Amino acid sequence: MQSAARIGFSRLLTRYAVVANSLPAADQAIALTPSDPEAHRARATVLNRLQRTAEAEASLTKATSLRPHDDLLWLELGSTREELGNNEGALAAFDQAVRCAPYYAHTHWQRGNLLLRSGHYDEAFADLRQATARNQKYLLTLIDLTWNLTAGNARKTEALLQIRDDAERLAFARYLAQKGKGTQVAEQVGLLKTPLSDENRDELTHLLFAAKGVEEVPLGLWPGEHKVGEIVNGGFEEPLPLNSALGWVVSRKQPNAKLAVDVSERFAGSRSLQVGFSGEWDANEPLLNQTILVAPGQRYRLTFAVKTKDLVTGGPPRIVLFDAGSNQILGKSEAFTATPVSWQEMKIEFTTPPTANGVIIRLSRDSCGSPCPIFGVVWLDEFALQKL
Repeated sequence: MQSAARIGFSRLLTRYAVVANSLPAADQAIALTPSDPEAHRARATVLNRLQRTAEAEASLTKATSLRPHDDLLWLELGSTREELGNNEGALAAFDQAVRCAPYYAHTHWQRGNLLLRSGHYDEAFADLRQATARNQKYLLTLIDLTWNLTAGNARKTEALLQIRDDAERLAFARYLAQKGKGTQVAEQVGLLKTPLSDENRDELTHLLFAAKGVEEVPLGLWPGEHKVGEIVNGGFEEPLPLNSALGWVVSRKQPNAKLAVDVSERFAGSRSLQVGFSGEWDANEPLLNQTILVAPGQRYRLTFAVKTKDLVTGGPPRIVLFDAGSNQILGKSEAFTATPVSWQEMKIEFTTPPTANGVIIRLSRDSCGSPCPIFGVVWLDEFALQKL
């Protein structure tokens, strides 16, 4: 009974030592149960926090001798030895951790990172790839690590990764899309064994838009039915999709503006888009936009219809056209005003820059300081683009 009480009190002191960062408590726990590896581990934890690394290494060495098959203890010992500059001793500890848990990802991941920092790249990537194969949570970290190691060289990154399947290739394509590397994304998509789903295609396109604009989205990544000069759902006859990079994109950051397809008002067809305003609208946050493919150095005319009701604001809305690559303004419509209240056709003629292949149609408003609320309703319909 006395032995059980001593062990129980020692474990209590061990937990307290770690929580309170108390070295005396850890020492007392060891005095009570000198053969308990957890007491020595707690002492090492406190010593490492106090930056007394050499003493921590001694405590962890004692702990591993008492529990030699604990991979986590060996990993802690390896990390502490590396902190002391003893890479050879650290590698020996990590090797023992791998022997204790050869089928787990974390042991290979820790050893692989040490080998990488030591300049042993072949052995390092063998471990890192094995860790990723065991646990996919490491994949994005490995891609990012490899990308930085190769100074952003996609081909070298791919060679080091040794991509095994479509899931890993698609993850690499997503990473490239976030970096705005449209050509390389298209290359990875072309290497997929199964066709790219519409959902994944839309995601990659959206990531490229966010990173670089439409000039970095290869035509092969656009849906096959999407044509140069085509406005998707220009008459709002279809619902507005959420989280789509293609077609109309609606901002969710404008709580005082409500957008809805309206069947009671239309210029043509059976529907229009109704936009209701009831307060502040940040002029820097696009409310509605669509990116369309265009030919470079070409003259175009955008036409659409608008109707307003009870529109009151110091900063009226209008349609503005931007080059998707440079964000340069290419043209503006007339400002929407409270009159006339009947449908009105508007047009914007513009020329695309020599290097452009995309234009953004955006519902914007004139800047009018802050606060600058806007109230009323605007209907939009029948957007169309004509090459002149």
